[in-house]
Amino acid sequence: METSRLCWGRRIAKALAVGLLAAHLASSPAYSALPAGQNGANFGTETVSAQARSLGNWVVDSGDSQGMPFVIVDKLQSKVFVFAAQGQLRGAAPALLGLASGDDSVPGIGSRAMSTIRPHERTTPAGRFVASMARSLHGEEILWIDYDAAIALHRVITNVPKERRLQRLASGAPLDRRITYGCINVPVKFFDTVIVPLFSGTQGIVYVLPDTRASHDVFGSYDLNESKSATPTVSR
Repeated sequence: METSRLCWGRRIAKALAVGLLAAHLASSPAYSALPAGQNGANFGTETVSAQARSLGNWVVDSGDSQGMPFVIVDKLQSKVFVFAAQGQLRGAAPALLGLASGDDSVPGIGSRAMSTIRPHERTTPAGRFVASMARSLHGEEILWIDYDAAIALHRVITNVPKERRLQRLASGAPLDRRITYGCINVPVKFFDTVIVPLFSGTQGIVYVLPDTRASHDVFGSYDLNESKSATPTVSR
């Protein structure tokens, strides 16, 4: 949700199927160290929170991304990690996120004018989302995350100089990167060289970690001793 409504879902053509991009939740891991015989995400040399590593390991070991590329958004670190389907890291970058702390979108926010959205309502929702590439009203590529709430991942917006979004992206302080209306802004080069090639022509999964709720409240729980085919806990 950005200046000039770049990724506002209600104004995008109906051809973008809402069902395709609807958010849904699935079980999540409670582990970061993998038992013998289990696979995990390869984060390379990136500095990773225990929460993000745990989730990445579970995604790969459980096959939750269903053979599709996936993204982990760590809101507490204001950082995104992008993976190929098998769990190989394709890139990581700082990200600008919603100004307000909170893990749910305000009902109906996707159809509201930006001028009516108050600071405390500018949240990036947590959860598991089916995502795919689309075009904004201005013809720019975006990765749709939550259609109804008008949340997308896209190139950093720089048309409001006083927001200093490029400087915020370069900051080492995660709190400096809380500025958007809810969308996830990443560096232009990162979007062009990592997101676009990986998601062109395919769907993917975006996992947004919570910043005010416990992970198990968002994703459910996953028992290490359970079968990989166990039915996920789904809640919204």
